[in-house]
Formats: sequence, C-alpha cells, structure tokens
Amino acid sequence: MAKFEGYKDIYVFVEQRNGEIANVGYELISEARKLVASIPQMGFQVVGVLLGHNVTDKANDVIAHGADKVIVADHELLEGYSTQFYADTLTQIIETYKPDSFLTGATVLGRDLAPRVAARLNAGLTADATKIEIDQEKVADGEALLLVTRPTFGGNLFGTIVCPDTRPQMATIRPNVFSMDPVDTARTGEVVAFTPDFKDTDAKVVVKEVIAKVVEGIDITKCDILVGAGRGAEDCLDMVEAVAEELGGAMCASRAVVDDGFASKDIQVGQTGKTVRPSLYIACGISGACQHVAGMEKSDMIIAINRDPQAEIFAIANMGFIGDVKEILPLLKEEIIAAKKA
Repeated sequence: MAKFEGYKDIYVFVEQRNGEIANVGYELISEARKLVASIPQMGFQVVGVLLGHNVTDKANDVIAHGADKVIVADHELLEGYSTQFYADTLTQIIETYKPDSFLTGATVLGRDLAPRVAARLNAGLTADATKIEIDQEKVADGEALLLVTRPTFGGNLFGTIVCPDTRPQMATIRPNVFSMDPVDTARTGEVVAFTPDFKDTDAKVVVKEVIAKVVEGIDITKCDILVGAGRGAEDCLDMVEAVAEELGGAMCASRAVVDDGFASKDIQVGQTGKTVRPSLYIACGISGACQHVAGMEKSDMIIAINRDPQAEIFAIANMGFIGDVKEILPLLKEEIIAAKKA
C-alpha cells in the first residue's frame, strides 16, 4: 500500500481579483505541467482551483493555460477576498479531493491564505520557493516527493525543503519565477463545480471599502528591457537611466542602492524586492550576490558591466564587460543612438 494512498495530482490555486486571473496562477500551472511530465508513470494531472463569484466562465481560460481539470467554487461569499471564507473553502476542497501537492502564488493574498490552510490541515508549507523538482528516486516507491528550494538566511544561502510525512505538500512561489506556456484554446478539460459548506456565514471581518492602489511610475515586472544599477553605479545613475531610456526600457536597482537612498523600493530587484524576467537585463556595477540574482536570473539575456573580474555576476551573465561603468555607459549610449539612426 502506498504511503499516501488516495493523494494524487498537482493542484494550483488560480488567484483572481474582480474576475481577472493573476498571471502567477498560469505560471504555476505551466511549471506543474513540467513536473507532471517528469513522472508519467504516476498518472498525475494538473488541477486548477478557482474561487470567487461569477467566475465559472473563467474555467476554460485556466484549461487553455494548461490545466487538465478545474475545480470551481462559485459562491456569493467569495465575491471578494475573505480570509475566513477562502480558507474554509480551500480546506474543504483539499480534504475532499486529496491533492498530493498544492502550489500557490506568493502574492499578498497567497501569503495570507496558504499558511492558514496548511495549519488547518497540519501540512508542511515552504514559502517563497524559487525552484521545484520531484525526487526521481522516490518515484520508484510510488511517491512524488517535492524538492522545494528557497533562499534562506537573508538570501545568503539556498535550502531545499521536503515534506515527507504530510500531504498535501504545499509551497508558495513568487510571481515571475517561472515562465508561462503559450495559450492553447483547443485544449479540453474537466470543470468541476464545488459548493462549499460554510458552518458559519457570519463574516468576522467586513470590508467596508476597497481603495485601489495608485501605481506611480513604471512597473518593472512588466518591462522587456531593464538596466540595473548596483552600488558601483550609484554615482552615475543618470547615465544608467539614460541608457535604459535609449533602449526603450527602464532602470531598476539592487537593494544596496535602495538602502543607500539613491533609488525607491518600487524599482528594487531581488529576494526582498521584485522578481523580473525581461528579454534583456544589463547589470551595471552589480556584484551578483544571490539575493539580487534570485530576482533576475531568469532574464533571457544578461549583460554584466563590472570593474571586478571576479564579480559573481559574471557567472550568470551571457556577456560581460570588465571596466568602470562610468566609462562604459556613455560609450554604450552613443552606440545605441548610432544604431537607431542606421
């Protein structure tokens, strides 16, 4: 008899707000498909879990993004996010269907919801994962043990965490860590309606008003080209920004630059900042500490400029230039301008 008989499949919480599905749900479904493909002998499926009100019509979108099945809890008490009703519903779904693994985006909502559900289920939860694999040695024993890697000790080390004694195995993953597969509108799948059984419908917390956050400036997580400034570029940030502008991109910064007061937190990249996946990332005067690398290593092309030939950033760069950013950036700007005119 298998150790966790009855537990099967990889489930993904598909976060939505006002009927708009967050990309992180689709990113996790794409990654779940890779995990399932690595263990074909176990016959696992990728199952999306969608909570809300009047959201059933979104289930086909989730299938088009890679889910084999979507469980939809469509209820008026799930109209807006409520820790109470969302945690109740998700716990009931997990207890009913017994997923082997459950993945959630490490968003504000996901970070509130996942640990509460894990506590109710007495399940293990790994937060802010950056890599997920399945232990192939355990597959022979009929077990799909997740190897979940996350930064630890302030981002100075990476640890791989396993939950061998409880199910489901739960993890939260930050947006933009994994790529999103192309949409396939021809995909077909099963949609299952789930009706939550609320023992108490008296809301303990009532939201009186929702004030939309005013977003100023550019959202670096959506930029295709980023020029990053590290401590080595603090005295030439105007040139970093000028190069970014010429490329049609935006400037971002390392934690050191933000901590030193030269840049705002909203453009910080790294473990304590934002995770980005641009087509081009130019790292200017950035040493390459793992805290920063965790937020940009999935960029398609990384170009590093640093005067220290031993800088760690060169280990992940596709192309590197050894030199002073104050001397290289003006030349780079001139070349970009000339190329645009050609």
